[in-house]
Amino acid sequence: MSRILLGVSGGIAAYKSLELIRLATAAGHAVRVIQTPNSRRFVGEASFAALSGGPVLVSEFARDPLRGAFPGERPPDHEPIGHLELVANADVLLIAPASANTIAKLGSGMADNLLTSCALAAACPVVIAPAMNNRMYEHPATQENLARLRARGTQIVGPGTGRLASKGEEGVGRLAEPAELLAACEGAIAGSGRQGEFFDGDGLARGVRAGEGRLEGVPVLITAGGTREPIDSVRFVGNSSSGRMGFALAARAAERGARVTVIAANVSLPAPPGVRVVEVETAGELKDAAEREFAGAEVLLMAAAVADFAPVAAEGKIKKGGRERLELALEPTPDVLSALSKARRPGQTLVGFAAEHGAEGLEHARGKLDAKGLDAIVFNDISRAEIGFDSNENEVTILTASNGAGAVAAEHVPQASKERVAEAILDAVERLRGGV
Repeated sequence: MSRILLGVSGGIAAYKSLELIRLATAAGHAVRVIQTPNSRRFVGEASFAALSGGPVLVSEFARDPLRGAFPGERPPDHEPIGHLELVANADVLLIAPASANTIAKLGSGMADNLLTSCALAAACPVVIAPAMNNRMYEHPATQENLARLRARGTQIVGPGTGRLASKGEEGVGRLAEPAELLAACEGAIAGSGRQGEFFDGDGLARGVRAGEGRLEGVPVLITAGGTREPIDSVRFVGNSSSGRMGFALAARAAERGARVTVIAANVSLPAPPGVRVVEVETAGELKDAAEREFAGAEVLLMAAAVADFAPVAAEGKIKKGGRERLELALEPTPDVLSALSKARRPGQTLVGFAAEHGAEGLEHARGKLDAKGLDAIVFNDISRAEIGFDSNENEVTILTASNGAGAVAAEHVPQASKERVAEAILDAVERLRGGV
């Protein structure tokens, strides 16, 4: 059993924290809840107490009936200092939702209520899940506060994009889903098991803890998934890319301390903790989003499967009628990666991905490395059913331009989980950036 201390700050998304408690307790975790005074305007203490099975605390001056213990534990015989004892017993402190105001306090090291006092006294991992209006989230002050917290080792579970609380408004700022929040807590607890290293999903120790990698603070832009090009108002041409490789790269880059943005084309996977996601559908939308985000990135990992051709879309829905067949006219889409490469500034690192079919695929990848002006390209053979698209595993060869004379270095990464392959790719990126 793990002990999750949940801090709830003021925001309409507080209702999602109730579902988090339900999931956590069903998984065998003990949960205690701290609320800020403003959070009670959205969800009252009684709801949190009923689901967690323990008293809810709001003020650092109120007595804790459990004296810092969690449900199912015996309280100590003495009367401890409330906020210190409670957070000392926690395996992880999760603040969800974290309002802009609370994030600003945490970034400044303030301790003006029970929640911020616990955060300042926490020796356990701290996970923060922002939730607010998109304009508040994207404000430079909020982003600077989040960057400051990341630099201190705080894990940020980035908000999703979609409908917001204000009627008619959409954008980034939705609180991450409860299952994602629980996964982040469980990962943070597992990662704190040994000083100086943490463990991946295979139980193998890796030597870089979250926030300590050579990508610390580096803005990384990743594309993931596969684009869909409309045939008419209801049909489209697409591909089999699931986005698993791109999301694995995003998760591992965030663990290394990078500031990660993912442009996700039709990806149904949950967003990795601490990662900002921009959702797109078509190659044109991906191009527009990539051009907007690229200027602020230092590393680009172009893992998305972008359509090379798009149909000339019909207006409305094409009727079957008496047709025996339907012919589609296809037009080439813009080469997004080549265009970004031409617009690159000094210091940017560009990595492409080549999903090729069959024995000659590696040579095709070598050609793309040079033609697109990339620093590296990751080749995988999509003729093999056990790896690649929509598989949990991959096997790749990382090609890097080793000098100006046209020499190319090749590093083969044997078949492994996409998370392990992502580690090898990011190791190569760090070497390209002069980190080794």
